[in-house]
Amino acid sequence: MKMVDSSSWVHALRRHGDETARERVRILVTSGQAVWCAAVRLELWAGVGADPERQMLKDLEQRIPELAINDGIWQSACELADRCRKAGKRAPASDLLITACARYHDVELEAADAHFDFLKTL
Repeated sequence: MKMVDSSSWVHALRRHGDETARERVRILVTSGQAVWCAAVRLELWAGVGADPERQMLKDLEQRIPELAINDGIWQSACELADRCRKAGKRAPASDLLITACARYHDVELEAADAHFDFLKTL
């Protein structure tokens, strides 16, 4: 399984998204390996516009398993934030939470966002 971040979903769901990212997500979805968490869903819902996009997201909600976010994951996200600060870097709170969730559930992350490359080093 792989946690697909909203940065990759955006490419996958747009006609003119990055082809490489689109293909990675397509393979994960068709093979049943794509998962997400509530933070990813929220980011996607915050960005949808037209009714076809809303319907596509509703369809995905029926197909993509959601990994739970518990208190331990929240604590891990806070610890990641602290490590970022000590390293002199910042990452969006949602990326910290998504990274902590993926680590907790022992799944890899599929992302098209440089923040996740840095978070891998912490």
